[in-house]
Amino acid sequence: MLNSMYSGVSGMRGFQTKLDVIGNNIANVNTVGYQKSRVLFEDLLSQSVAGNSVNSKQVGLGSSVSAINMVDSPGSPMTTGVQTDLSIQGNGYFTVRSDGTDYLARSGSFQVDATGNLVTTQGYAVLDDQGNPIQQIGEIKSIDRNGVITYTDTQGNEQQTLNLGISTVPNPGGLNKVGNSLFRETEKSGDAVPGLPQDSRVVAGQLEMSNVDLTEEFTEMIVAQRGFQANSRVITTSDEILQEIVNLKR
Repeated sequence: MLNSMYSGVSGMRGFQTKLDVIGNNIANVNTVGYQKSRVLFEDLLSQSVAGNSVNSKQVGLGSSVSAINMVDSPGSPMTTGVQTDLSIQGNGYFTVRSDGTDYLARSGSFQVDATGNLVTTQGYAVLDDQGNPIQQIGEIKSIDRNGVITYTDTQGNEQQTLNLGISTVPNPGGLNKVGNSLFRETEKSGDAVPGLPQDSRVVAGQLEMSNVDLTEEFTEMIVAQRGFQANSRVITTSDEILQEIVNLKR
């Protein structure tokens, strides 16, 4: 009898986590470069019941969250017309640096600051393919599909070029979200590999929006809500049966 109560509690905890993840996805539906997450469940150990039947007699002991995975599918493109707004169509991440730490980003909302540095909206330095901050840019002339920037420097010298720092990782789902639409490498993601994949390209004047699908999220929210309610009913029913057992003494 008590096992059913504990199973119900484990189910409620799992669906609460699922609702937390769904709520965060919906909150970031308009966040540039946001990658949504999803929750996966697994059953807990089963208790074997003695018996001589052909098949095993086992009673499950509830469920738990097995993983919260990031879904690295592409988001919808949004045309802005701003030369320094960049998106990657295909695989790849921009590389940026803050306080000596390198990060990866799908958000390409960049700008040239007053000193000629190419930075993110938070002021993080955008890196080139050599791992150096992009500096001394006077005016950007063009950015091609391979991430090559043609510009005049702060001294007015024409036709300077450099390559944007773009990397890929073996397992994007293993990246660690650190806020500000940035990611960090982990052992699960594997080390970043510099270079733009051949089947990918950089598009100037365009941003990649969140890959959150509101229709899917609301459907999952309904499922999570009903799952939470059903598990709470298991606890209530178990309590009522225990109450009947207590009342047998009367």
